[in-house]
Amino acid sequence: RWLLTPKGILWTLYGLNVVAWGGMLFLLLCNASKAMCWAPVDRPRYRNCNDINSPRRVWIEIDSQILNALFCVTGFGFLPWRLRDLYFLLRYRLCNERRAGKEKKLKPLRVLTGYYDWFRLDKQPTTAMWKMDVFVWAQIANTALQACLCGFMWGMSRYNRPAWATGLFIALACGVAAAGGLIAFLEGRKAVKVE
Repeated sequence: RWLLTPKGILWTLYGLNVVAWGGMLFLLLCNASKAMCWAPVDRPRYRNCNDINSPRRVWIEIDSQILNALFCVTGFGFLPWRLRDLYFLLRYRLCNERRAGKEKKLKPLRVLTGYYDWFRLDKQPTTAMWKMDVFVWAQIANTALQACLCGFMWGMSRYNRPAWATGLFIALACGVAAAGGLIAFLEGRKAVKVE
């Protein structure tokens, strides 16, 4: 039923696009299509998969740009909510309990428990605070690393862009997003088991 809602349709289309373009990029990187290795030169025609103008390298660039745009949808599209979470987390962290009192210090955390059902403050067992820290900062880091990746992908051409930068920022952005998502998933499972 969820797939038939507008939100479900959009998320399904997004996921299918990521899988399809990511799969094509994987196959191109593995050299699965030997026909794309011919350099586009009439005479003498030669075969070189790593030639910068070969169809394989052109399609690797097209795939990379499309995947970068798809990851920007989530990286920048969720930025307002990520900044909201960071605001409440910093309000909690920077509040002086002696001056404000315990209840006022915990108020931002109570707001976060309303947004994330895996984060348990009053119910037993309570979630360790470091898990919310890692989750929020991982989401912020994902957006920042996505911005760095965009700077390299859109600020430089495929002829002068360093390959290490693209690989590094893709790996780091995916890694921190996975770390935050893993914490939310594991804590969510734990919360469901308790209830």
